[in-house]
Amino acid sequence: MGQIRNIVILTGAGISAESGIDTFRSAGGLWEQHRVEDVATPEAFARDPNLVLRFYDMRRAAIQEKLPNPAHFALAELDANWKGGLLIVTQNVDDLHTRAGARRVLHMHGEHLKAWCTSCDVRSHWRGPLIERPPCPVCQARTLRPDVVWFGEMPYRMGEIYAALREADLFVSIGTSGAVYPAAGLVRNARDLGISTLELNLERSQGSDWFHETRLGPASEVVPAWVAEVLG
Repeated sequence: MGQIRNIVILTGAGISAESGIDTFRSAGGLWEQHRVEDVATPEAFARDPNLVLRFYDMRRAAIQEKLPNPAHFALAELDANWKGGLLIVTQNVDDLHTRAGARRVLHMHGEHLKAWCTSCDVRSHWRGPLIERPPCPVCQARTLRPDVVWFGEMPYRMGEIYAALREADLFVSIGTSGAVYPAAGLVRNARDLGISTLELNLERSQGSDWFHETRLGPASEVVPAWVAEVLG
């Protein structure tokens, strides 16, 4: 790894699945219980806010009972010991990367443990339910919503992600389906920039053909093995 200085890592639902957090696309996953149109779009929130708030209240409560797994801890170890540039871009809205100890983390799809006030545009740390319309801690308006990027909304901090990618020598994708854009397009951006690309996944993703190398297996096994290799 002597030639590698700056690394961008994209993580998806597969890295948290072994912690017991449902993935959207697996059998028995969230989308089999709820239609996207009913719980994960701005239109759904406008149409039936109680349904959407209950759905996210349950998810927010559930993730607080889950624990990071060896894949999260391995990336936290990499974060602590890698002297070069590192950015862990996660599509996940759980906080398991942070709880494992990682610090260089960017949540492109928002966070379950934050609430966004649509009146004053402030995002506050939030662990309780939103169904009862609690007041915003800043402006007191009762206009809080989950700080989660819904389908049809723009992911957060894309400029920072693309800037990090332009400086990267290696792009790694972990536990992603390759189906959700713009995240799924990052490997193509990396290839266009001449960056080495690696996929660590339980099975080949929709974008596997874009990667220089794919290593298959549970995240709790393949991620620690790769980190050990990188840190030597």
